[in-house]
Amino acid sequence: MASADSAAASSAQSRPAGMESFVVGLIGMGDMGKMYAQRLSAAGWNILACDRDDKYEALRDEFAGKKNIQICRNGHFVSRASDYIIYSVEAATIDRVIAQYAPSTKLGAIVGGQTSCKDPEIQAFERHLPADVDIVSCHSLHGPGVDPLNQPLVIIPHRASAESIAKVETVLSVLRSKHVHLSAKEHDRITADTQAVTHAAFLSMGKAWHANTQFPWALSRYVGGVENVKINIMLRIYSQKWHVYAGLAILNPEARKQISQYARSVTDLYKLMLEGDAAALRARVFAAKERVFGSDGAPLWGGQPLLDPGHVFRSPGVLEDALRVAIDDLRYRSDDLEFTFAARGWAESVSLGNFETWKNRFETTQAFFEPRFKEAGVVGNAMMKAVFESSK
Repeated sequence: MASADSAAASSAQSRPAGMESFVVGLIGMGDMGKMYAQRLSAAGWNILACDRDDKYEALRDEFAGKKNIQICRNGHFVSRASDYIIYSVEAATIDRVIAQYAPSTKLGAIVGGQTSCKDPEIQAFERHLPADVDIVSCHSLHGPGVDPLNQPLVIIPHRASAESIAKVETVLSVLRSKHVHLSAKEHDRITADTQAVTHAAFLSMGKAWHANTQFPWALSRYVGGVENVKINIMLRIYSQKWHVYAGLAILNPEARKQISQYARSVTDLYKLMLEGDAAALRARVFAAKERVFGSDGAPLWGGQPLLDPGHVFRSPGVLEDALRVAIDDLRYRSDDLEFTFAARGWAESVSLGNFETWKNRFETTQAFFEPRFKEAGVVGNAMMKAVFESSK
């Protein structure tokens, strides 16, 4: 404890002029809010935090031993006394929560949010925050159980002075993440491009295995190489809170379009497999290959050895084998059917904008795989570490 106190004191002394008594406020103490509270307070920052009123007593007990984390009754107490306020709440409720606590924002404070979809967040800030408040949002592109070291951290200086941006950079530097500056629009477009359909694919895998009551690691056809990667990423996604992925998919217009197209493409490919139309299947898959990797077969990712063994598009022979199996090998056909149903189900949930449907679909499959989450977390962290190290 003495060592931690010494480190905190040293951190406070090394802060830029004018930030010696800087207070960070956290409205929302879910898994991500707690991760920020723990890591920022460990670096010496003073934290004011809150969640819903019914969680006040439990949070106060949980953080009773943390001398520079003060749990408040509600967001009014956090907003009135904090210099940088981070709203870390579900994207679906961000407007309501900001509307409730924005009037109490400290004069001259900086405010940001941690939601995965920035358009509704920024609109809410513009509607409800006083004009004298700077807006600098952020988004850690990883889950709360992942070490933030070298992970991407998006910083969005929407309405802010250079001084305010520098203060936010200073606070968040303790996470040791890689800072990337984007606009809210750029953030939402990039996350739709890189995350939304990726999540839909792994959510569909999990839902398909659940529908078949299969634990894929127990089946010989899902053992080894890229199959292990697929299983572990699926488990990592389902081990998180449902709203993390729902907000990104449902509230991001670009994500909605892409998930809808993904479901149509999955359906079209499955129909070609059922029809045994090898020529049409090959033409469609090779067109996608050329669009992503180029006609010479050289991947845009470069020669990363870790990815070589599992990249089906890297070798024309492997790709041809995959297409042949898709048509001729019926062992996977029931899995492919359930995967198609799952992809269409997620797309329908997104198109309807129905958070409750999404939540139910997610949590029923989450419960099915829950016994393996702890083990998957350990394996997944090691896997991600290996990927990052191989890309240096």
